[in-house]
Amino acid sequence: MNEFLENGKIWFRGELINWPDAKIHVMSHVLHYGSAVFEGFRCYKTKKGSAIFRLKDHIRRLFDSAKIYRMTIPFPPAVIEQACIDVVKVNNLEEAYLRPIVFRGYGSLGVYPKNNPIEVAVAAVCWGKYLGEEAIKVGVDVRVSSWTRMRPNTHPALSKSSSNYMNSQLINLEARADGYVEGIALDANGYVSEGSGENIFLVRDEVIYTPPLASSILHGITRDSVIKLAREMSYKVEETFIPRELLYIADEVFFTGSAAEVSPIKSIDRIPIGSGRRGPITEKIQKRFFGILAGEIEDKYKWLTFI
Repeated sequence: MNEFLENGKIWFRGELINWPDAKIHVMSHVLHYGSAVFEGFRCYKTKKGSAIFRLKDHIRRLFDSAKIYRMTIPFPPAVIEQACIDVVKVNNLEEAYLRPIVFRGYGSLGVYPKNNPIEVAVAAVCWGKYLGEEAIKVGVDVRVSSWTRMRPNTHPALSKSSSNYMNSQLINLEARADGYVEGIALDANGYVSEGSGENIFLVRDEVIYTPPLASSILHGITRDSVIKLAREMSYKVEETFIPRELLYIADEVFFTGSAAEVSPIKSIDRIPIGSGRRGPITEKIQKRFFGILAGEIEDKYKWLTFI
């Protein structure tokens, strides 16, 4: 569960304001047409102090998402980066989940969006393990969803847009209604795509596989981090189309994401994956990943921005 900081501050329209004052008009374009792009990433408490994970990369993706939808953000990246740092500081947080969002505000009604101002906000919340505390060590039960990801010529999957997450909600709602923690979506061609809010990896005979960008996935920053770490650890990583049935016979499967971090999957459609709990390669990747985030392993990629 996440915890809203209702007595805290939010960065909105270029300044820090009280949490209850961060309001928009009910006729804002974003409420009617989903015209927003956003990011989500964590600030960790390390041995050297609090640090935001891959801040510059997340803000770059925010600007990329906005560009795809022809939204000109009225602040340069450096200002948004500093806003992220500021909301952690002003709210006296050692750890946090950060949510920058860019959206079309109050101007005119209609699908055409450019008569509406571009608004920007950055908030911080306290958020524990996204899939539950046990998920990291044991794993979660998931299902393959009946809902598929968008075709490449419908919604751009590379843009982290709010409207894309209506599809994610359907995937997640269906999974939870059927007693699972999460769902796995297939792409329009029937290949494995991603979870409702996570990228996915599988291990077979010590080779690590993950769907390519062409499978309608978000270009995950944690995904990119895991690929780098796995190759550094001498594992072969293949970005390739993955048929559904390969999930069932994998030795290990795990999710990655800023919220989910590195979370093992113990069963898919009631079929146990490997031993039915976190596998050894997943555990080794977790150890390296969390070691960097805790400041126990050298941050050779300069992923941490200290507050």
